[in-house]
Amino acid sequence: MVKRLISANYSEVALMDAQELKQSIKASEGRVLLAENVVVSQPQADDITNAEVAAAFGADLLLLNAFDCFHPYIAGMPGQGEEALQPDGTIVNPIPRLKELIGRPVGINLEPIADTTDMLSEKISISQGRAASKETIQKAEELGLDFICFTGNPGTGVTNAEIAKAVKIAKANFSGLVIAGKMHSAGADEPVVSKEAIEAYAEAGTDILLLPSVGTIQGFLEQDLVEAVRFAKARNLLTMTAIGTSQESARPETLRQMAIINKTCGVDIQHIGDAGYGGMAPTENIFEMSVAIRGMRHTINRVARSINR
Repeated sequence: MVKRLISANYSEVALMDAQELKQSIKASEGRVLLAENVVVSQPQADDITNAEVAAAFGADLLLLNAFDCFHPYIAGMPGQGEEALQPDGTIVNPIPRLKELIGRPVGINLEPIADTTDMLSEKISISQGRAASKETIQKAEELGLDFICFTGNPGTGVTNAEIAKAVKIAKANFSGLVIAGKMHSAGADEPVVSKEAIEAYAEAGTDILLLPSVGTIQGFLEQDLVEAVRFAKARNLLTMTAIGTSQESARPETLRQMAIINKTCGVDIQHIGDAGYGGMAPTENIFEMSVAIRGMRHTINRVARSINR
């Protein structure tokens, strides 16, 4: 049996395959915290990565946003720029070194964008290395990422149907965990959460269903989250709530309230987004969420545990 993630050393986590990591998360009983950060922003702590800062304040999993698989760059990492080029002109892969620095599993966002989408707002274009395609997913596997999150940033036009298609491609080309779902509309004029979408994700092979946190999108009620979680768990999916509506930079008491409600609704992982100074949530809010869902004892254990254990 695997060790629960909130109590595991990185030397133990590093040896887990995708399904063992999934079981380790499940065994943590709703006390796992995932922090997202934008890799192209000037980091909050200037010369170290946002991932290192988030890990130091309690994050168990790190999700990189705006990471381009074909042009891998993480602000704050040593050896960026021209010195990161190998003799053949290719760019040095920063993912293994980042995992050594933070001692946490690392994943990225990829965005499954339809050719045509009914939009609520102006559509934003992204690079090929951030879009969900077979080639990008294969590159993510080559880079050594632990999980991929198929979702949409604001205005990109990601749809539920395209997310399900991307999951199928990932299950054939990627060995890590697959997270799928929407935090908000991403500009597409369709329901953010529906049983039909969850069913499609499950049939495609999704490991973890992404859902909006209570209090983040209009009309998504506590009971809606409970029903979605139950529907997902009946299909052997873990669940993760996401705060992706800039409320990650709200008052700490707001984050505490969200965290407790989400845990009460039965989710396995709680995500805190990147809409703060320097492309990351305020550090105090990462810490507050950690304390809210697992108390000070487990928070101290997480932030103080050496990555060399």
